[in-house]
Amino acid sequence: MSSSGVAKRYASALFQLSKEHNLLDQMEAELRVVKEVLVDNAELNAVLKSPKLPIEKKKEILKNAFLHVNTYVLNTLMLLIDRHRVNEITAVADEFIQLANEDRGIAEALVYTIRPLTDEEREALSSTFAKKVGKTSLRINNIVDSNLLGGVKVRIGNRIFDGSLSGKLERLERTLLS
Repeated sequence: MSSSGVAKRYASALFQLSKEHNLLDQMEAELRVVKEVLVDNAELNAVLKSPKLPIEKKKEILKNAFLHVNTYVLNTLMLLIDRHRVNEITAVADEFIQLANEDRGIAEALVYTIRPLTDEEREALSSTFAKKVGKTSLRINNIVDSNLLGGVKVRIGNRIFDGSLSGKLERLERTLLS
């Protein structure tokens, strides 16, 4: 996840505000919602990126869409609109989430399994793999993948731990062929 220097600067400023006002959890949750809305809503994204729509109209649309978000988050969105940086909004959210995770010692993890994980399994995976990457815990996003045949595959950042049955069979096949 490469991000621009602009997104990093905005996220860093917003992160500092969140720490000063003890709003880290709230602002992270709100930025996750903002990102989700913009990623999932292509029409809204197209409208916000349209050069024909005046800036004031774009701001009004965002204010109505995110009526209940924190003032700091809303002001950051307005500032990004003013400076013609609509395409940076999701990158700012990603950078903020990354800063918040670093502050808490948490890593984001994608866990591929054959079936949904139970709470106990999530906890066990979190404690085991967090130690391997030098974090205190993992925020797990479970993805059900029937192609695995069994076992789990964990992706934390750019590291992949493949304990799936299909992964083991592929490694065995490579070994036998070489």
